[in-house]
Amino acid sequence: MSNPIKKIFQLGFPWQTQDPFLFCVYHLDHYPKGNAELGPDADLSDRNLGNDFVVKDGWRMYHGHSIPGFPSHPHRGFETITIVNKGFCDHSDSLGAAGRFGEGDVQWMTAGRGVQHSEMFPLLNTDKENTLELFQIWLNLPKAGKFVEPHFKMLWHEEIPVIKTDTATIKIIAGNYSDTKAPTAAPDSWAADTGNEVAVWNIHINANSDYTVPKASTDLNRTLYFYEGDKITIHGQEITPNYGIELDATETISIQTNGKSAHFLLLQGKPINEPVAKYGPFVMNTDAEIQKAMEEYRTTQFGGWPWPYPDNVHDAGKGRFAKYPDGTLVEK
Repeated sequence: MSNPIKKIFQLGFPWQTQDPFLFCVYHLDHYPKGNAELGPDADLSDRNLGNDFVVKDGWRMYHGHSIPGFPSHPHRGFETITIVNKGFCDHSDSLGAAGRFGEGDVQWMTAGRGVQHSEMFPLLNTDKENTLELFQIWLNLPKAGKFVEPHFKMLWHEEIPVIKTDTATIKIIAGNYSDTKAPTAAPDSWAADTGNEVAVWNIHINANSDYTVPKASTDLNRTLYFYEGDKITIHGQEITPNYGIELDATETISIQTNGKSAHFLLLQGKPINEPVAKYGPFVMNTDAEIQKAMEEYRTTQFGGWPWPYPDNVHDAGKGRFAKYPDGTLVEK
């Protein structure tokens, strides 16, 4: 039997990805109680506000100055998939769309030709800790899709299939798992073509269990990220948490856990196989296209910013909701 493990690598910040994925980051922050402004009820004077990425007291402010998160910033040429397992994210964008999502919800945003958005983490609990666990994944768009219209889509956790077996729980955010299909991907996404076999699965394996990852139908890029748990064994090889494993997608993969449950994110897809030029929030095919994107953003601001603050958050009393660019409001 051939070895299904192609490569094992330590997870950094962000995580290493394979085509068609560009970027993946895992945020786990144990924020303290919130204050009246939805920020941390804590002293911020010794933090590098605006660029606080060092874990101190179990949490970070990121680019936020009073509320943790990422104030308004542009994107072009790819998609963001934001999975919030714990806590909440407040979204606002230059299309006029907005939302508060969390506790298992997923936001899928196609930046396409250009959009600004902010992603802030409101600390809604004023009487207890506010834990945030979030993945953000960047999925590339092929050259033909770099200038599609921006698109905003919510996958509410009630609508995302969850498969429970005797040994594992698998959340199917994108792709098919056996006979179970994920919610429809954004219309211009690389994931919208089922032939590309894009998969985003959050897998939790029980302690002292054996679980088999099903194989794909063709040879694809497949990466398994082991982000929480104890030691596991794959094909006789012992692997500890905070490691990624590049796998042969044409092989079924058996994972054995030890004394603790193990948590994984799986990213899989047919590679786009096009040149990638990246500069910060812009992803195109050539450096000349990057320069043009930067010039257009300076000139147009991708439609401007219709919100009162770059770190816009919604009212503390609001629940989970999405307001779409056409004015449609969905409340959960």
